[in-house]
Formats: sequence, C-alpha cells, structure tokens
Amino acid sequence: MSVDPLLLTLVAGLVGLALGVSGMAAFRASEAQRLRLLYEDEPSLPDGAAEVLSIIGRAYVIVDAIDGVVRASPAAYAFGLVRGHTVVHSELLDLTSRVRRDGVIEQEQLELPRGPLGQGTIVVQVRVAALGAEYILILADDRTEITRSEEIRNDFVANVSHELKTPVGAISLLAEAIDDAAEDEVAVRRFAQRMHKESGRLSALVQDIIELSRLQGADVVRRGKPVDVNAVIAEAVDRNKLPAESKQIDIVVGGTVRAPVYGDRDLLMTAFRNLIDNAIRYSPEGTRVGVGVRSRDGLVQVSVTDQGAGITPEEQERIFERFYRIDAARSRQTGGTGLGLSIVKHVVANHGGEVTVWSQAGQGSTFTVRLPEMEVASEDGGAPGHGTASGTDAPGVQVSDTKSGKRGSAAAHEQGVKA
Repeated sequence: MSVDPLLLTLVAGLVGLALGVSGMAAFRASEAQRLRLLYEDEPSLPDGAAEVLSIIGRAYVIVDAIDGVVRASPAAYAFGLVRGHTVVHSELLDLTSRVRRDGVIEQEQLELPRGPLGQGTIVVQVRVAALGAEYILILADDRTEITRSEEIRNDFVANVSHELKTPVGAISLLAEAIDDAAEDEVAVRRFAQRMHKESGRLSALVQDIIELSRLQGADVVRRGKPVDVNAVIAEAVDRNKLPAESKQIDIVVGGTVRAPVYGDRDLLMTAFRNLIDNAIRYSPEGTRVGVGVRSRDGLVQVSVTDQGAGITPEEQERIFERFYRIDAARSRQTGGTGLGLSIVKHVVANHGGEVTVWSQAGQGSTFTVRLPEMEVASEDGGAPGHGTASGTDAPGVQVSDTKSGKRGSAAAHEQGVKA
C-alpha cells in the first residue's frame, strides 16, 4: 500500500525535533557538569578572607600546599613577586616553608630584584601567615621610596658632619696658634686672616645646608606666584658683582623673555645666583661669564657659560650630587661647599624644569636651565595668553606643559658665549 507523503514528512519532523531536544538537553547537562567541576576546583577561602584582602591596600599572594599561586592581587604582579602561577623569589618561598613547618607568622624586610633583567630592586616589608587549613598568605608592602629617603637622609647627615669638621677643626687650631703666638703681631695677623677665611667657609656651608633643607620642604605648587625671570637674573648678577670684580671677570647678560614662570622668586634667584657664582669661582681671572636668556617652545631657557677648564664626562654625571667636588682641594681654595649645584637641581626640579650641563676640556662649561612658561587665561574666556609678572596670585593661572627636545650641547654653549 502507498504511504501518504504528508504523514511521512510529519513523522520525520517529529523525529528530528526529538533528536534536537535530546541533543540540547545533553549539552546543557554537560555544561552544568563542567561548571560544577570548575566551581568545586575554585580555591575555597575562609569566610570573609576575600573581602578583607580587597580592602587592606597591600599586595597579596595566596599559595597552596605546593606553593602554587591560587590567587594574587594585581600589585603582586606589578611588583614582580608573581609570574603566571609561580612565586618568583626563593626568599618568599623560604618564608612560606617556615610558616608551613612551624605554624608561626613570619615577618621580614626584603630587597628583591624588580625583574629578570637590570639592576633595579624593590624593598618590600613581607608578612607571611597561614590562611585556613591549606593555604599560606603573603602580604607585601612596598617600602622602596621610604627606604631610599632614609638612606639619603643618613648620607646627608654623615656628609654634613664630615664637611663641618674641616672648618671647625681649622678654626680651633688657629685659635690655639694665635694664643701661642700672642707676642708675635705678624703671626697673629696671619692666623687671624686664615681664621676669618675658615669662618667664612663655615658660614657659607651652614647657609647652603639651610637653603637645601628649606627648598626640600617648599611647596611651589601651592605657594608659587608669577616670576619675572629677567628681574631674577638681574638680581642674581648684581649679587655676584663683588666676587666677579675681585677676579676682573665681566658678567655679560644677553636676551630677555616676555612670559613669566610660575614659582618661588627667592628659590629661583638662589638657583641662578649659585650658577653664576659657580661660573665665577672656576673661571680664570680676566675672563668673562655669559648669561643667555631666551624663550623657546613654551620654555624659558637660561644658559650660564664660563671659560674655565671644563668638566670631564665622568664628572658631569656626578656634579649635581650633594657635597661632590670636581677637585676637592681647589674647591676649598675657592670656598666651594659642594652644595651649590645640588641646590640648583632641586630648585629647578621643584619648578617642573630641568638643568643640564655641556662641557669640554679647555672650552669651559655651559649650564642650561629650562622652566615652563606660565600662561594666564584671558578675561574674555578666550585662549590663554602670556601674562606679566605683576604679582598675580596663584588662582587663575595655568602653567604651560609644553614639552620640547633638548637643545644641542654645542648650541647651548655657543649661545652662552655670545651672550
């Protein structure tokens, strides 16, 4: 007998629908089983542990019984403590091993490599403790900056103590010499002159230390005002006239700028005075010191050039360090304290600028300071225009963040010489 085609089609459709439904059910069952297995494999932390870890503000790593990482914060990866599912540093694994063995919380400050390459390190305060029955928690607090600041402070105190010993000791010995030679008028005068010179050195050193301490606590952003660089340079030159005249050195200033800079006028004057004073100290008699002032690419640029002996490339890398002297014996003869250029560097950095040096043996040196120009918003709300250093207070001013490439070293030197 013949089969109705319509009936056959209907039966085939029902069979296909049944197969589709059964396939979908099987898929859902398989997916549910997979999710259940994943959920069962997820590390089970003690109640409330995850919430506490999310708000403590420290990098953390949780490891299992075989030191495999089961959970870690982004900071732990950023510090280089964890890579993938592995704790990188053996020092941390030693601490987890001790905690697992003794059941006692371990705490230690470690200096660890920041990465697999280079010499960079990170100092972390680490606290390791058991978390539940099967996990170990590693907490790490980054103390790199704090440690660096402490080292700088300790070095500074040690350097100050060392530098103060020389003039203080010299004054003490000269006082004894004057007492012993009280009947010799010529000797007394000679010793008194040397004592006066040493007391001057001591006074200069103390003043530089005070300046350095003051500028480290200065808040240029909150207390700054518009500063006329031309007026600051003029005052810095005026304060160096006497030492320049004593060595028959001419200070020649060339160029002006229209835009002010935003900052502390006294600190900027101290920085430029130190640069000019440094150029005078290390220039031969009868020469000249050039001060070039210009505006370029949104930056006020001041170059101070001398005609001294120059600075070697090795010494150029260190001349901005505190108490560093190119020639210690010569610096003591000229009265240098070794803090002048360090003060310049700190002042310029606090004003968002930079100071660089160009030098060649026998051709002198050029120190170039670059500071961002200040822009004052126009009253009509239009584009900001350059203002004047009229003493306007901080509100309403904007500091230009224009960046420019560094000038060529030879060009900087040439501009200072021609000034």
